[in-house]
Amino acid sequence: MSIHPRNILVIGAVALGLGAPALQAMTGFGLSAAEFAGDGNGTLRAAGYAFSIWSLIYAGLVAYAVWQTLPRNRDDPRLAAIAGPSIVAILGCGLWICASALDLKIASVGIIVVSALALTIGLWRTAPRDADLKSRFFVWWPLSLLAGWLTIASALNILTVLTAMEALQGVARAAAFAGVVAVLIVALFVLRTGRLAVYGIPIAWGLVAVWVAEKDGKPDVAAVALGAAVLVGCYAAWQARPSAARR
Repeated sequence: MSIHPRNILVIGAVALGLGAPALQAMTGFGLSAAEFAGDGNGTLRAAGYAFSIWSLIYAGLVAYAVWQTLPRNRDDPRLAAIAGPSIVAILGCGLWICASALDLKIASVGIIVVSALALTIGLWRTAPRDADLKSRFFVWWPLSLLAGWLTIASALNILTVLTAMEALQGVARAAAFAGVVAVLIVALFVLRTGRLAVYGIPIAWGLVAVWVAEKDGKPDVAAVALGAAVLVGCYAAWQARPSAARR
């Protein structure tokens, strides 16, 4: 059971995904993620604390990178199937940092949307119904957390870029509602399979952060975001039942 190229590529993707933000922060290269977002956060924004979820996601990605290289796991067909989508998504995280630092707005949207789609569809197709606890902990849960966060981050990124480009003048509030509803619809659709219940956690987390950030200036948008967070959280918990996960 020699190590496969895909194992090395996963490790490389994780190294880039974690290294890019660290290097950008240390060198002060270009715009920080906060500065990039601040240029167009007038339509919809999330409270800053929400981004602390990256610490958990990064820890999970490191665990995933190590787990998939262990001799007993190298020939696992499920890991082989999810390797490609995970590489695309994790590389996308690093590339997004580069794009935002250079203020490449359209590129940032393309990168994050492709990353979210690749990983979410990959998980939808490959996440097993009968995974043991270790596999869930080291593979499926970390990747589901990343996919969920990339989903809500995609909506925020799109609205941020459109706002910065002054494309939402006169329809900003409607666009904010549309962004929240779009995230809700995607989340509920993906959560239809109990195998991906963890996917809902970062989405609910992010929607609560939207409520916190917008409750004073846009109470109506904030209320919808909070309601969406409750719906996603409750549905994810319902789908996490053993009977649902076996479907």
